[in-house]
Amino acid sequence: MLVSFTDLKAKLRQILSKHQFNDNDADLCSTIFAQSTLDGYHSHGVNRFAEFLKTITDGFVQLNAVPKKLLTLGNIERWDVGLGPGPISAHFAMERAIKLSKEYGMGCVALQNSSHWMRGGTYGWQAAEAGCIGICFTNTEPNMPSWGAMEANTGNNPLIIAVPNDKGHIVLDMSMSQFSYGKLWKYDMEGKDLPFPGGFNATGNLTSVPKEIVETRRVLPTGYWKGSGLSIMLDLLVTLLSSGRSTSKIGEMEVEYGLSQVFICFDANQLNDEQTHESLIHNIVEFVQAAKPMKEGDTIHYPGSQTLLRRAKQLKEGIEINDNIWDALDKL
Repeated sequence: MLVSFTDLKAKLRQILSKHQFNDNDADLCSTIFAQSTLDGYHSHGVNRFAEFLKTITDGFVQLNAVPKKLLTLGNIERWDVGLGPGPISAHFAMERAIKLSKEYGMGCVALQNSSHWMRGGTYGWQAAEAGCIGICFTNTEPNMPSWGAMEANTGNNPLIIAVPNDKGHIVLDMSMSQFSYGKLWKYDMEGKDLPFPGGFNATGNLTSVPKEIVETRRVLPTGYWKGSGLSIMLDLLVTLLSSGRSTSKIGEMEVEYGLSQVFICFDANQLNDEQTHESLIHNIVEFVQAAKPMKEGDTIHYPGSQTLLRRAKQLKEGIEINDNIWDALDKL
């Protein structure tokens, strides 16, 4: 079915209000989930909304948690967000990093005791909208084998990098697995195979069948050993900067919560004047897009360009949402 962005946000906000969210938090969370869905990331938007609520009703995530500052080192801050809802905590942290960058040129905020932030790209777009170059990353429960391992011993720890751009922000949002679990669930729900092999099945062979990969929890690291190594380094960084839980410690919890996250901002306006900033960006983007595509008529994309196209299309035509997901929202 097709649903407008306004109607989707209103429905989600109504549900959150009934689940004891205050007005500000209900408005923020409904916006984040609706925007992720609008941009085409259903797996970390509306498709994950019921699961998000369950972590709260089950008591793993604390709805009224108040962030507590633990450490200040100039333009670096460490906060304990008390197991608060991930999207609320992450938005708060990026706002702090933005504010620090406006004061110091660069700001870094590390969180301990956070929760799943849903779509990580949300906070990259948040930084870019504020005129900042943004970088953020999180660890996860053990859900991916390191290169050569038979079992999950690291996380598919997402990394986001965003650059503000007058013709549409450039935002990379990637997990350290070839396909995120949310994407695997989406393909499985739609009865589709992956376009490329995404992990190993029970016999140890590469497969494009999402259900087989979810069952083994042997997703394929992005770039094979390179993605595996980067995942381990991201876990080290978030753990050391936040003094929080590592992936191995998160794996000892009943469900995935109590995560460690880092948010970094650079104030683009202090690094270059506006004309220089845009000139440097356009030179790179134009060079990338000038390449001859493998298939005639195709467009060479850069990070975030397809998101902008999906956003514009669905704002005009409506957001396509699985009927079962919409029915589940009604039950909430």
